[in-house]
Amino acid sequence: MPDPSLRRAAAADTAAVVQLAEAAYEKYVARIGRRPAPMDADYAALIGNANVWVLTCDDRLLGSLVTIVNDDHLLLDSITVAPEAQGHGYGALLLRRAEDDAHNAGLPEVRLYTNAAMTENVAMYPRFGYVETHRGGQDGFRRVFFSKRL
Repeated sequence: MPDPSLRRAAAADTAAVVQLAEAAYEKYVARIGRRPAPMDADYAALIGNANVWVLTCDDRLLGSLVTIVNDDHLLLDSITVAPEAQGHGYGALLLRRAEDDAHNAGLPEVRLYTNAAMTENVAMYPRFGYVETHRGGQDGFRRVFFSKRL
């Protein structure tokens, strides 16, 4: 398989990004008891107002990343990898892109959160240098918050 390509998302990518979120987060619906937040995000608005990246290979969407610049940190809003593409290092590549977004914005920190029921994510982020800062409820979800100083 050729190397994947990472580029900024365009408005024309919206439907594919929505479909990717549906496929990637579907497995968590039963665990959480409702749809995870990325399944209901307004990707059209995010593509216009945030940093949205798409990872493609042979015109197939393998992953997406949404980051939002804040005054003192970059928020990694969502990271999504297609179910069939998981386990190939694409999540790590997208995490590096988020850190690049922080560097490009002159920010010293990346923050993110994940649902407490997404135990794979809770275990994964520390392997990439993210430190759990706290746990709490937000928008009706039980979340685990992480931070990484760059």
